[in-house]
Amino acid sequence: MAKTAITPTRADDYPELYQQVIRAADLAENSDVRGCMVIKPWGWAIWENMQRGLDGMFKATGHENAYFPLFIPLSFLQKEADHVEGFAKECAVVTHHRLVPNAEGKLIPDPASQLEEPLIVRPTSETIIGATYARWVQSYRDLPILINQWANVVRWEMRTRMFIRTTEFLWQEGHTAHATSEEAQEETMKMLGVYADFSENWIAMPVIQGEKTAGERFPGAVSTYTIEAMMQDRKALQAGTSHFLGQNFSKAQDIKFQDQNSAIQYAWTTSWGVTTRLVGAMIMTHSDDDGLVMPPRLAPKHVVLLPIYRNDEEKSQVLAYVNSLKQELEAQDYAEGKVRVMIDDRDIRGGEKNWYHVKRGVPLRAEIGPKDIAKNGVFLARRDTGEKAGVDRGELVATIGKRLADIQNNLFQRALKMRDENMRSIDTLDDFLAYFTPKNEDKPEIHGGFARCHFSEGPDLNEFLKKHKVTIRCIELDKAAEPGKCFLTGRPSAKRAVFAKAY
Repeated sequence: MAKTAITPTRADDYPELYQQVIRAADLAENSDVRGCMVIKPWGWAIWENMQRGLDGMFKATGHENAYFPLFIPLSFLQKEADHVEGFAKECAVVTHHRLVPNAEGKLIPDPASQLEEPLIVRPTSETIIGATYARWVQSYRDLPILINQWANVVRWEMRTRMFIRTTEFLWQEGHTAHATSEEAQEETMKMLGVYADFSENWIAMPVIQGEKTAGERFPGAVSTYTIEAMMQDRKALQAGTSHFLGQNFSKAQDIKFQDQNSAIQYAWTTSWGVTTRLVGAMIMTHSDDDGLVMPPRLAPKHVVLLPIYRNDEEKSQVLAYVNSLKQELEAQDYAEGKVRVMIDDRDIRGGEKNWYHVKRGVPLRAEIGPKDIAKNGVFLARRDTGEKAGVDRGELVATIGKRLADIQNNLFQRALKMRDENMRSIDTLDDFLAYFTPKNEDKPEIHGGFARCHFSEGPDLNEFLKKHKVTIRCIELDKAAEPGKCFLTGRPSAKRAVFAKAY
């Protein structure tokens, strides 16, 4: 068997491989607080690149950044019944504001410091931001409000997985208020499109844009829209959501304004967000049995230069060549900036150094020794394909932007092909069960993936899906109505939905 840098392999144990890739690439580690993680510099640099890309897209669509409190009064959540019901089981609650030592000298909450009203550690900010907007909005001239915040949130998770589902995670949450329903709906779809654009053109991850069914909507929303991606184990991952909230939250939070006719109206609001889950999505979309594979637009470094020498004389020659090449490469344009280059001159064995950067997913590795200098070239390796070849120095500098763009496109096309090959329409219960039966030894080629099925929501379908650990991901936005019958109940159905096992 071929040796791989990561064990187990994807085929052997995909969930464990995911954890091992994070460890091998030095992206993050579990913290001393259960369910939380420490994001290490290489992982944080990826998230910073995601923030930078998304932030530019938000500002290009007219949004501004602001910040709102981490703590939310309990009474704020209670104003929106559906909302509090949806989050109640995940809330972290602050009840005291001081610690004191007990008789044994251990710190305990001071009974005298109990808060008059408990505070909820932010699970999401619709209510606290809505209360703020109620103070800001008096007239139609105050609208629209287009604000985003970068923040952390807490949702008390029992089963966690780094980047994908943690008790505390990082995200952005956009919250907007509008004078009309049409403007709010336009905003909702615009931001869904921004997320799809970012996912496909930055993460190189193809997504399906769709609407969540009533049972899967965000608590308190009128409509929830989602982007859904397929991971390499053919499970779905919800990568971002955009919510049309109607007037539900504005009525609960009293966001009212005087319109052009001097009538008092409630504002129409939206919210939308993506999280550090996108880092996990990138890992699971592209990585292989040797470690992390990154799309260049998100890679902290595009190229690593690996000097090779045997003595001080060679060292002086090679490092001079490598440093001048680094400057030439860094002067070249790629995507929205310049090429990012690093030199790894650590005193460790060449093979160990090479594998270090393979596991960390650097898109291009260039080995440079005296023989390469004699040819005025480098020995170049691509992380996505494993291709290796000698390349002329001038050609490398001139084509570096194109090479990175080729890697970015190859990763997207590879992921798109994988998704399309694992998506099919299913019309019968038998076919549905065969498709989603775990470890279907007789027909492994038909196991899992995305299934487009006619459906009819109800307790019977909900119980069936729960039993088989399958979920309705969304109703695709680009698919026309297609009358049919629910695969389970035979009841009439106007459209198909995408079904999948999911993270």
